[in-house]
Amino acid sequence: MKFSSIKAHTALTTAALILGVAGSAAHAETPSWCGPKKATIAFLDGFGGNSWRLVTTASAKDEAAKCPNVTSFEYADGQGNTQKAISDIQGMVAKGANALVVFPDAGQAILPALRSSHNAGVITVPYRVTPGGQDSKDYDVFVDTDFAQAGKLWGQWIQQILPNGGNVLFLSGPPGNSQGLDEGTGLHQVLDPGRKYQFIGEQPFEVTHWDPAETQKVLSAAIAQNPKIDVIVSDFGPSLVAALPLFEQSGRSIPALATSDGNVLSCFWEDHKARNPDFKLFTVSTENDNVRLAVQWAVAAATGGKPPAEETFKGPVFENSVTGQPNPVKCRPDLPGAIYLSAQLPAEKQADAVNAK
Repeated sequence: MKFSSIKAHTALTTAALILGVAGSAAHAETPSWCGPKKATIAFLDGFGGNSWRLVTTASAKDEAAKCPNVTSFEYADGQGNTQKAISDIQGMVAKGANALVVFPDAGQAILPALRSSHNAGVITVPYRVTPGGQDSKDYDVFVDTDFAQAGKLWGQWIQQILPNGGNVLFLSGPPGNSQGLDEGTGLHQVLDPGRKYQFIGEQPFEVTHWDPAETQKVLSAAIAQNPKIDVIVSDFGPSLVAALPLFEQSGRSIPALATSDGNVLSCFWEDHKARNPDFKLFTVSTENDNVRLAVQWAVAAATGGKPPAEETFKGPVFENSVTGQPNPVKCRPDLPGAIYLSAQLPAEKQADAVNAK
C-alpha cells in the first residue's frame, strides 16, 4: 500500500540505513526458516516516507533479528523515485548482499532490476505490489497479499450490521490501483447477491490517493450528493480522520466504517462514538506484518532454512466495535496516532520508529 499521505521524519528516509542485527536475536528458539549459513539481508523500499513504511521497516528488522545467522540488515529508501529504487537494488547487489526483500512500488518498471539481481545469484523476494514476471525466472518468489480477503471480511460485517441493505461508499487510493480493485472484487462478491446494497459514488471506488486532504474533498462531495450514507469502506482508515467530522458539521451521524486499523482512527472513534449513534467501527489489519513473511522467505533461501508454508499474506480482522471480537477498538492515547496496533511490533517500538530523530 503506497501510503504517501502521512509524512515521516527524515531520519529513516535517507538513501541507505544500515541496521546491524547480529547478536540481537534474544529469542528462546531459532525459527525453522533460519538456516545454518551466514547471510546479509537488505530491505529495498520504493517509498519510505510515511509512518506505515517506518513501522513496516522496523518490523522487517525485527523479523530478521530472530535469525542469529543474519549478520546485517541494510535498508534503502527509493523516495518514490523509480530510477533511485532501481539504483538501490543494483547498489545492494554490488555491495554483496545475499538476499533482497523489495517493495516494488513502481511495479513492472522494477522488473529488469529484480531479474538482474536474481541472475546474479542474489536471493530476490519482491512482495505486496506485483512487479510482473515469474517466480524462479525473474526473482525467487513473489510474496503476495490477499486483498480480496479484506473486501470479503468488510462485506460480511456490513451484512451483519445492515441485514436489510444500505448505501455503501467505497474509497481507495490512486485510480486503478490493484489493491482497491481486488478489495472491491471481494466486497462485491459478498454484497451483490440479493441486490440489497447500493454502491454510491464513483466506481469501482472513489479516488483519494490515500491522502487526508483528498479524502476530505471526496467525503464533502459525497455528503452533499447523498442524503443517506450507511457505511463507508476504506482501505486506509487513518486517512479518514480529518474528514469524518464533516458529517457532524452537516448535522448527521458519522456512518459505520469498515476499514484498516490505525491508532489515530481508534482514538477518534473513542472520542466521537457517544454523539454519533451510527458510528460502528470494524477494522482489518493494516498489514505491516506482510513484510515478515517476505523476510522469512529471503532468510530461508539465503541461510538454508525451511521456507514458509505460505506465499500469500492474509491480513486478519483486528477490531469490531459491535462484538468486541477478536478485539474491541483499541486506542493508545499515550502514543502517536501514526502507529498500527494490529502489527506484531510492540506499540512502544513502533512509536520509537515513528519518532526517530
